[in-house]
Amino acid sequence: MIFDGRFADSLLKEQLAKVSLSFLVSDLQIRRGGVAPNIAFGMANLGLRPLLVGAVGEDFAEYRSWLERHGVDCAGVHVSQLQHTARFVCTTDADHAQIASFYPGAMSEAREIELSPLGLTEPLDLVLIGANDPEAMLRHTQECRDAGIPFAADPSQQLAWSDGPQIRQYIDGAAYLFSNDYEAGLIEQKTGWSSAEVLAHVGLRITTHGDKGVIIDGRDVEGTHVPVVPAQQLADPTGVGDGFRAGFLAGRSWGLDPQRSAQVGATLATLVIETVGPQEYTLEQAAFLRRLGAVYGESAAAEVEPHLRAHRP
Repeated sequence: MIFDGRFADSLLKEQLAKVSLSFLVSDLQIRRGGVAPNIAFGMANLGLRPLLVGAVGEDFAEYRSWLERHGVDCAGVHVSQLQHTARFVCTTDADHAQIASFYPGAMSEAREIELSPLGLTEPLDLVLIGANDPEAMLRHTQECRDAGIPFAADPSQQLAWSDGPQIRQYIDGAAYLFSNDYEAGLIEQKTGWSSAEVLAHVGLRITTHGDKGVIIDGRDVEGTHVPVVPAQQLADPTGVGDGFRAGFLAGRSWGLDPQRSAQVGATLATLVIETVGPQEYTLEQAAFLRRLGAVYGESAAAEVEPHLRAHRP
């Protein structure tokens, strides 16, 4: 929602202990989101068939239809009989200050989901464990370890609420650790691990640095830098990191090396930032390959092209 005034004009320092305010908003936009659906949507746009796992309310029906229509398998979605789907409600004023609330709702039931039955018809080749109910994150991480299923750790927003032992459990043994540069520092601070010690517990560490690009660290790719694909317009940053993760994981599923996969991710992330809403972009093959090639070279586009075309009509 958009408030055309300034929150600061309505907040009185001496009255903060008993605030009771209402703001007349000029615009309301309801957008599809959530890190897991955003990532799954991006992977599906690249031709994959990702399995979405999470807990929702009965109000998810229309969203489910949208995702399935765009190639996302929703068979792993648990529907709560008691609570609504999680949602983030935010009002932004003329100074870009924000007042927001997050309702977890059905997300708390994600801890009831068991991963093993989801891999009965087709084995799970990788599980991305993103920000979710903390108990669910711990359960699914341990399930992956016990079953020998590779997993990607992407705790993001939950880092602020998790303590050191929890974070160590989230990331220990991960094939991939995703974070932005601020979260990378938070991981080290809370776990008490140095950067080298974090690397000793994961396969690859992928750290995004906003418009400065991405750094990939690992045994064979230490300090590999991947620059961003310049955006034609900066419409909305929401979901940009999710777009990157979708492209990176798609590249890895195609057998591309980490650097090339990150280039696919960076190209998809730019499509997201150029569009209002994290799932409103359109991926057009020729334009995607052209933009990827313009930044990373024609050899990069040539390597990606057969995978992209093989998965899309």
